[in-house]
Amino acid sequence: MLSGLLHCYRRTGEQQLEESVKTYRRFDDGKRSVDFVLAYNGEDQVEEHRRKREIFETNLQREGLQLEHNKVQRVHFIKIHAPAEVLYRYAEILKIKVPLKPIPGQEQVFAESEHQFKSVVSRMCRSLFSSVQLNTALFPEREPRIHLEFSRNYLELYDTEHPNFFDASTRYSIINFILQRQHFVEGEESADNLGIEKLVQDSVYTCSYTLHDKDDRDRLLKEWANITKWKNLQPLDQIKDYFGAKVALYFAWLGFYTQMLIPISLFGVACFLYGFITWSSDPISRDICDDNGTIMCPQCDRSCDYWRLNETCTSSKFNYLIDNNMTVVFALAMAVWAVAYLEFWKRYSAGLVHRWGLTGFTHHVEHPRPQYLAKISRSKRLANRRTTTTTTTLQGNHEAKPKVTLDPDVPFWSIKFLPNFTSYSIMVLFICISVIAIAGIIIYRMAQRASHSILGSENSMTFKVMILPMTAGVIDLIVISLLDLVYSNLAVRLTNYEYCRTQTEYDESLTIKNYVFQFVNYYSSLFYIAFLKGKFVGYPAKYNRVLGFRQEECNPGGCLMELCMQLVIIMAGKQVVNAIVEMLIPYLMRTLKELSYRHGWYKSHKDNRLVPYNQFTEDYNLLPAESNSLYVEYLEMVVQFGFITLFSLAFPLAPLLALINNVVEVRLDAIKMLRFLRRPVGMRAHDIGVWHNIMTVVTRIAVASSAMIIAFSSNLIPKIVYAASMGDPELNNYLNFTLAVFNTKDFQVEPLLGGSQYVNETVCRYTEFRNPPWHPQPYKRPMIYWKILTGRLAFIVIYQNIITMLQGILRWAVPDVSGRLLKRIKRENFLLREHIIEYERQQVHIQAATTPTTTATQLKSEEGSALRQRQRETDDNNTNTSYV
Repeated sequence: MLSGLLHCYRRTGEQQLEESVKTYRRFDDGKRSVDFVLAYNGEDQVEEHRRKREIFETNLQREGLQLEHNKVQRVHFIKIHAPAEVLYRYAEILKIKVPLKPIPGQEQVFAESEHQFKSVVSRMCRSLFSSVQLNTALFPEREPRIHLEFSRNYLELYDTEHPNFFDASTRYSIINFILQRQHFVEGEESADNLGIEKLVQDSVYTCSYTLHDKDDRDRLLKEWANITKWKNLQPLDQIKDYFGAKVALYFAWLGFYTQMLIPISLFGVACFLYGFITWSSDPISRDICDDNGTIMCPQCDRSCDYWRLNETCTSSKFNYLIDNNMTVVFALAMAVWAVAYLEFWKRYSAGLVHRWGLTGFTHHVEHPRPQYLAKISRSKRLANRRTTTTTTTLQGNHEAKPKVTLDPDVPFWSIKFLPNFTSYSIMVLFICISVIAIAGIIIYRMAQRASHSILGSENSMTFKVMILPMTAGVIDLIVISLLDLVYSNLAVRLTNYEYCRTQTEYDESLTIKNYVFQFVNYYSSLFYIAFLKGKFVGYPAKYNRVLGFRQEECNPGGCLMELCMQLVIIMAGKQVVNAIVEMLIPYLMRTLKELSYRHGWYKSHKDNRLVPYNQFTEDYNLLPAESNSLYVEYLEMVVQFGFITLFSLAFPLAPLLALINNVVEVRLDAIKMLRFLRRPVGMRAHDIGVWHNIMTVVTRIAVASSAMIIAFSSNLIPKIVYAASMGDPELNNYLNFTLAVFNTKDFQVEPLLGGSQYVNETVCRYTEFRNPPWHPQPYKRPMIYWKILTGRLAFIVIYQNIITMLQGILRWAVPDVSGRLLKRIKRENFLLREHIIEYERQQVHIQAATTPTTTATQLKSEEGSALRQRQRETDDNNTNTSYV
């Protein structure tokens, strides 16, 4: 370490000053960059650990990696550098695409792929949105390039001098690939003793990580991971270079999702303002507030008293804000918006992926996870399939080759079934626990209604309509958060128990289990209020009971108000809690780790302190970047997407809340990754994975959900049927139309123990469509009820067909890949094929010129063979890079 510092300080003049302010992240020679760092406790005296480290590091050097040891107090650091030949070799193995040198004709292809009027539009956009544009001096616009899978046979074709030929994320991913597949036990090379993760798990090393780059990090912290830059565009190309395509796609998706929320948020505000402006003209709330004589039936047995209809005056006015003539229009707009967002994202991401040279990247060639191979190696059933020993015969002697670890086909029923069955059974168990918790909260509300009625209060109805749902929502949020915390950790363990071959399979399995549970956990109480509460109550003479309890009832204005309050509490509460947790917990953990770490060093080495300009010692104190950390971020946003698509009908301002949250979320996630976490290993990706499929399913469920909420939870259909049947388009007597009459002598149970202040009341009203007690068929369903039910069912069918048609038209009108991009890909492939054929022809002629004995026939044969081989390779590449 000291020699490295002395080497830096020998520099003179401006160079010396420049190096003194830079964070030191090179080998002691000052030339080779540190690409990866391993660390272990210098006081580790376990002989087995020392031997494993020695074997592991020797194997790394055999792969061509260059190592250098540094000891800083009690921690030993192994700095790793990957020379060019190692990067070339593994780039070819991993089929990494890199930029080519300019090809004749590519400028014309790039120019024709742009809009003919792009220059005019660009100038207009720059003038209108100059405040949100990136600083081009810090983040210059990238020139378009043609990419090709790396092959050492065509090294001359690649632009190796390009600064992003092997960007940092690519270098780190290559080294990580090597680290994950090196053995550390000599003579026992099985899948159970390989990989850096196993060594860290066994405490042979304390950690392994890549290094932050001070210049790039400071630039991103200033211009991107900064709350004050909330309105600026994101430097996606630089994010991709720094974190890799997988992280960059997450931020690109989150930014795109946030931008798409703007139009639907504005429309939601307009719908809410419409309800506010027309508040006073609503006949239902006006009649409720003006009513002085209508007595309503008690809402619970024995302990509840009669109550006056005008006690719900305030709640009926608030209910009109979300249940008005714009409700259906907003539902239609939300359904179309959801599909438009998904379709335009696919179109937008296709351009990003192509620009980053990841078109055609597929997970089908993804290598098995080391943990998967280790799991197979420990399975006795797969012992014979796991390894094989081959022999060769040389001049009559049999020579045995070492055992070769295979990637066997794991049978489902005999091997995979039990782990999968156990995993999903536990998921179902937690879903049941979540449903039971919701049932407990419902019982709590029923108990609170009864207890509050017994104690008595002048504002009893205000409590039941406003206070009680709010307190129940807060309790629901607490229970949901606790179950979420427990199951999220358990889901990782359950997924580790399964046989997931690739990282993609692992991520998808973990994602599906978590989201299914989150779907039930977060949405079940909302589904209950929207579809079940007050729908099957019965009537005072014959209530439908569950476990002996009367079901909860809705207010005369409906349950949409309570659904709105529950949605706001859970959605907004979840967003606030997540924002605090995402920033507070990493900050506290890093601070506590650094304090305890330094305290331990100072206690044993009072004269030794951390060198502040060593990047590997600074990053050592940061929190580790987990390989599956992104799925937590995706999960949070996709759950939010479910809130606004499934239930925003009950609260048109929900998209606005999501927009405000996401504007902050982008910057908080960036701050967390740059300030508190170690730099993650870059990973390739061509889409957001299974999350897009999940959102597609949620969008389809949202159509049915909106249709049923409008049909059964709003007053739209009863109003239409009443106006058509009674000839009263002004709805002047609609409130009386919705309230049935009940004779108090027909109660099954006396309403209130100890008597009631309404002792002289002979009838009370309740929200239902039933015959009055003097009808020949008292309390039976009248014909108007069946008309309304028919209208509701017809509305669901018509609504879903209209939405399905509109969504289908939108999907047809917005292809996944624009025609301009598709044309560009085809033309690039053509140029690439012709360029390589010409290169092959030149190589054959050069070889012929250096070999005089080569005949014309041989030359022509070799040239044709090379061209045919390259034609096949290019055709395969075209198949992978085509979207058709």
